Amino acid sequence: MDAHTYPAKATPKSLRTRARILDAAMRLFAQIGYHAASNAVIADAAQLTRGAMLYHFATREELVEAAIAHIELHRARLFEQAAAGPPPPGVDATEHAIDAYWALLQELPFVAFAELEAAARTDAMLAERLAGAQSAFDHAQVGGDRFGAMVQAGADPRFQTSRDLGRFLLEGLAKGSMTYDQQARRDRLLTVVKRAVRMLNRKGDLHDLWSD
Repeated sequence: MDAHTYPAKATPKSLRTRARILDAAMRLFAQIGYHAASNAVIADAAQLTRGAMLYHFATREELVEAAIAHIELHRARLFEQAAAGPPPPGVDATEHAIDAYWALLQELPFVAFAELEAAARTDAMLAERLAGAQSAFDHAQVGGDRFGAMVQAGADPRFQTSRDLGRFLLEGLAKGSMTYDQQARRDRLLTVVKRAVRMLNRKGDLHDLWSD
């Protein structure tokens, strides 16, 4: 970790304060957006003076770098919890994995990270600092063994494609805007996603996508 991201004296009190700042940043990124959640707004939410905030994070860059690491740590922990153990008895592994990942996408760290990804499209500083976390999550959390264990699929290109299909359809659905019949439409889409992933994993028939 870069020395600039820690205060001069990393005492237990200062580390608790840092954690409070980063928790506030994660929450505000998710709730009001990256640009609205300025350092000053985050300081107020963490109940800190501007001077105290500057002691811990002298620049926006330092705060963003630490916040990304903080959010990614929480995402990884949630993912590991979701991937731990087999699915409940009688529950299809693929459906369980898709339901689990869909639930994760509604959790605060995932919502905050999605906001950072959206803001990074037009913010070069944010994009540069976010790239490492995006790559790590892609390889270790979804592209690697953990999500593979969730869906109980192999490692060949066909199974990798099935995981990618499920992942990116779910992430797109989480970010999409539906203006009517939201729950019914989402339920239908989730059903088709599950069937599509099962087809790729088990070589199902195309007609199974629309079976009742």
